[in-house]
Amino acid sequence: MGLGGILALPLRSRGWLLAGAFACAGVLALCVLASVRFGAAEVGTRDVLAAFFAYDGSEEHLIIRTLRVPRALIAALVGASLGVVGALMQGLTRNPLAEPGILGINAGAALAVVATVFVFGASSLAVYAPLAFVGAAVAWAVVHLLGSLGGASPMKLTVAGAALEALFTSLTMALLILSQQTLEEIRFWLAGSVAGRDLGLLLQILPYALAGLTLAFVLGRRVTVLALGEDVAVGLGQRTALTRLAVALAIVLLAGSAVAVAGPIVFAGLVAPHLARFLVGVDYRWILPYSALLGGILLVCADVVGRVVLRPQELPVGVTVALVGAPLFVYLVRWRVRS
Repeated sequence: MGLGGILALPLRSRGWLLAGAFACAGVLALCVLASVRFGAAEVGTRDVLAAFFAYDGSEEHLIIRTLRVPRALIAALVGASLGVVGALMQGLTRNPLAEPGILGINAGAALAVVATVFVFGASSLAVYAPLAFVGAAVAWAVVHLLGSLGGASPMKLTVAGAALEALFTSLTMALLILSQQTLEEIRFWLAGSVAGRDLGLLLQILPYALAGLTLAFVLGRRVTVLALGEDVAVGLGQRTALTRLAVALAIVLLAGSAVAVAGPIVFAGLVAPHLARFLVGVDYRWILPYSALLGGILLVCADVVGRVVLRPQELPVGVTVALVGAPLFVYLVRWRVRS
């Protein structure tokens, strides 16, 4: 069977897939609107519309334009980035449990930020961004290095990632125990949150996230073949080393962007790709965009729930996402053990 035959295996028609993608985009738009509409302060739908079409400088309009709109857009972008990262990692390692929070990427980025705050006292979200990129890149490079010793394999990458995740998390906790000031400065960021993020921060990480998303979508065809196995990919003429390098770059760009702006959110990259795979099959040309849309929906909805369930207090979005992702992770582990 040639490459064209392999990519044609899913029975979903292109028309249905396109219709589903537009439907998901519509749901995401409604979720963003709900995020702008609901929160600790009561804001009516008319106020939301007036803030854009008849801005008068009132308190409600300021809340909408300077706080809620950037927050909703950041949640959607972070969710999309994490969803695509999870899909890429699952395709690369051929492991349904792979995601940046489980394989050490988020933990590496978090450790880089915490260590810098511990040593230098930096406490600005704008400073966190480059640090998170460096931490994510180093973590993924070490995972790949350890997973490639004696020949790369999905199982080796998974074990290496899990071990490094435990190591980085332990080091992060040690630094926080040693410095109460460091803990006070970034504890809300460490829980995973999009609260208090402004438009400037969104514009800062937007180029990196868009570059990562674009690269990931371009690689969809190659990831589909690579997910079938190294031997199959080589037999079909794919330069697997180059593909893995490009996928690694996309992972670093997306994971670094997400962690920089929202902290280490776990399980978002696990849930969205599985939902996408259930809807579209095995073709990563569709799994990746669906993962982006579903990841955005998941994170925006989780943020809304976290704001309204204990109003006027709010739960970090990382906590509400974990309430959905943790049971799915347990189910997948049990399924892997049975199979």
